[in-house]
Amino acid sequence: MPPIHPTAREIVLLTVLFASLLFFSATFPRNSGSVTDILKTLPYVVEEELETTPLTLETQYTLQALNSPLSWGAGQVPETKIVAHVPGWSIFDRLYALNGTLYVVSDKPEDIPERPYMISSAVMIGNSPEEVAARTPTDKDMRIISTAEAGQLFGPEAERLDGVSWLANDPKQFITHYYHWSAELFFGFWRTYSSLDPSIPPSGETSLPAPRRMVFPHIDAANWRDYASMNQWVLRTAFPSISTEFMNDWKERAAFGRVFVFDRVVLADRAAAMNGEMFLRTQRTAANAFSLPGSVNWWTPIRNNVVGFSTLDENAGAAAVNGVPTVPVITYISRQGWNRRKLRQEDHDRLVEELYKLRDTYGYEVNIVEMDQLSRTEQFRLASRTTIMMGVHGNGLTSLLWMRPTPRSTVIEFFYPGGFAHDYEYTTRALGMVHYGFWGDKFFTRPDVPPVAYPEGFQGNEIPIDGAAVAQLCRERLTLAEEADD
Repeated sequence: MPPIHPTAREIVLLTVLFASLLFFSATFPRNSGSVTDILKTLPYVVEEELETTPLTLETQYTLQALNSPLSWGAGQVPETKIVAHVPGWSIFDRLYALNGTLYVVSDKPEDIPERPYMISSAVMIGNSPEEVAARTPTDKDMRIISTAEAGQLFGPEAERLDGVSWLANDPKQFITHYYHWSAELFFGFWRTYSSLDPSIPPSGETSLPAPRRMVFPHIDAANWRDYASMNQWVLRTAFPSISTEFMNDWKERAAFGRVFVFDRVVLADRAAAMNGEMFLRTQRTAANAFSLPGSVNWWTPIRNNVVGFSTLDENAGAAAVNGVPTVPVITYISRQGWNRRKLRQEDHDRLVEELYKLRDTYGYEVNIVEMDQLSRTEQFRLASRTTIMMGVHGNGLTSLLWMRPTPRSTVIEFFYPGGFAHDYEYTTRALGMVHYGFWGDKFFTRPDVPPVAYPEGFQGNEIPIDGAAVAQLCRERLTLAEEADD
């Protein structure tokens, strides 16, 4: 086959195309500087520049990926700043970590809280004198050193763990339980951190950046979830972008032999919190954090995220005004399907009968549920709509975290006569709601609560309750709220 020669027309078209490419490529902007010079042109986003410097996706990802170390060269190591502190809950700027040990750098050690109020050895928590003594922190857990000591130990720089970190210096012991995770650890973390924004409005809007990572130095990645898979639901819905680090990650960082520094870290330690006055009053580790400044709406950002994720319309199925159901919702969380801590069957039946009378007489919505029979979405949706929640002392009452605090919002907890625990009573009050405890036909509320006690029968299946008395209290609570609304 003879060779094909281009025609004169094709040659002209190719010449024009080539000339056009040369012209347009010459007009493209070029940057002849080095990579360092180019990076210097990117806006470094600091608080003072946020309003004047536009932040693009490119600069966001570039700045995060090319995070530079904290460097002081031959100068003084930047000191650690304690932003907030109560026993067991501390916020630090520039907290250092080397070989698995935390370092507070300060030339005024007298201004630093005593170590047992900040951190512990993170051993399992027991009550014997030997177990209590074993919790005492050592230099392996935390050291307080001067800037001169830090200069000799750290060298000229530290690798930054940027943004806000939450570090839980706790053993596995209480982590894998929905109540202890959500209503103690997570509760305390957010109450401590939210003290930096004491003006959170009812809408829940906050200027606080979400924590970038949650760190567990003493727990492996397979042992932080609870049996009902609620822990991860709460964490991932409250902070969708958060990452988690565990024992092996902590060991890997320690093995580098290099110093790391947390830009800002909220440090939680259960054993340290047990030294606080508020814990001694309530047996709740998160109680100490309420000594810090805070908004009455402090929990709203978390509730909004968790409930909002569970349903696009958290009031689906009920008419609502400003997000609050116009018809009161009473939810009885039954434990009759469990193997311990149950009502006497005849008392359970009578309670259900009395609650349905309220529904039929006054038009209230009444739900009789066993939480383990509902999906997680159904649990959050129902709790978010509930006005009065009730049940025997137990994990199901953790759902009170997702109720909306209003003048009507009430939690009613059934105890074996003579028994009492602060778990749900304190949590209810911390959210701005009212709690009532019941012993059969008698009830009590703050400030007239009994001492903590676990008598024989507390864990049993013969807990008495007067259903008519419970129904009467529900009616009184809802009637008083209606009068207040008028």
